[in-house]
Amino acid sequence: MKIQQTLARTAARTAAGIALGTLLAACASQAPQISHDGLELQPGTQLDQVYLKPGVSLAGYNEVGVEPCTVAFRKNWLRDQNTNRIDLTRRVTQEDVDKIKDSLAEHCDKFFREALLEEPAYTIAESFDDGESVLVLRPSIINLDINAPDTMSPGISRTYTTSAGAATLSLEMADATTGEVLVRVIDKRRDFDTGRLEWTNSVTNRADADRALRYWAGQLRKGLDRARTQ
Repeated sequence: MKIQQTLARTAARTAAGIALGTLLAACASQAPQISHDGLELQPGTQLDQVYLKPGVSLAGYNEVGVEPCTVAFRKNWLRDQNTNRIDLTRRVTQEDVDKIKDSLAEHCDKFFREALLEEPAYTIAESFDDGESVLVLRPSIINLDINAPDTMSPGISRTYTTSAGAATLSLEMADATTGEVLVRVIDKRRDFDTGRLEWTNSVTNRADADRALRYWAGQLRKGLDRARTQ
């Protein structure tokens, strides 16, 4: 009987694994091969979606401009956070949301600029209105979903989660003169679910966010280096 139960559980896990793999493959195939503005999806990248303008070379851009990063939470995130917060002192406010967005945007700018300034450093154009040979980067963090934001409420309290949450990078690279988008990157990062409850606070949330930002900045640098040499 025990052997039969073990075999049944193994078969169920196998079937579930096959179903999950099929679902993920289906989701991956849903990305359009050509975007609304004529960019083509590139195969075999380490990021979820990388679109490139056909026939475009980035080798001729001598400077890089970085627009300020923007941050947006997922729809209804604030409402969902406050649904089960009976204690009014622990409710997430719009002020909390704005602080998180400002802090994350600041760190996003910091990591992207640091990656560009690593040797051999790129020339960062602080003003690119004229646009000669400037490739403009437009980073955005979208669908930000923090499972347990630290509101720094009075009193002693702790929040435990198995994962900090998720966020998606939306990055465009555009020609500064024409404004034409040449590259578009979409990549979702979800904090690793440990399967066990761990204390979550502003420090751990910041560390998890920085890990994702550092990864994206590193991928940006590698992609630019590769594109400029091809």
